[in-house]
Amino acid sequence: MSGGGEVERIRRIYDRRPAGAPRSGNDAGLRWLCSRVRGEVLEVGIGRGRTLPYYPAGVHLTGVDISPVSLAAASERARSMGINASLREADASDLPFASGHFDTVVFCFVLCTVPDERKAVAEAARVLRPGGSLLLLEHVRSPNRLVRAIERVLQPLTLRFMADHLLREPLDRVLAEGLGVEELERNWFGIVERLCASKPELEELAQAV
Repeated sequence: MSGGGEVERIRRIYDRRPAGAPRSGNDAGLRWLCSRVRGEVLEVGIGRGRTLPYYPAGVHLTGVDISPVSLAAASERARSMGINASLREADASDLPFASGHFDTVVFCFVLCTVPDERKAVAEAARVLRPGGSLLLLEHVRSPNRLVRAIERVLQPLTLRFMADHLLREPLDRVLAEGLGVEELERNWFGIVERLCASKPELEELAQAV
């Protein structure tokens, strides 16, 4: 299936979800994720706003998603909580923002779903300012052989019904974009990863050259 066709399929899956259904995730992971943001923040794949209650006061939040139904729910949730957030429809692989626009980019269980996680991470790195942070809370391939075998068995079903890849390694994509890892930990038998990475400052880039 082409990238565009897969995006449309994913959009239909998320548009059909029950109104109250948030993306998967646990409070500890969401608190970890949102406690590390600063400045101008972009959340890619904000969905129905599962993360909104966890963002600190004073953050200027922009959220994008491919599902207009999800964005409408997120917008209503933000209004009910008194949160000032700018929400718009956009594709993770083609972000409609200038390079170096954000201090923080957040992915919360999104890179396991997008058709091309390489492009999504590359776009996130592009819109980050030098010194900015990329924060991930994601499903990943487990280092445990038994758990990984179970993931392999389940993946055809999760791909068909939830567009959810269970065997991706977003850390590889982050490193390929030249970002430096600040924090990295895995939970739940290694299938949930928390990652904080930073974009090099201009001085560091100059020294590397």
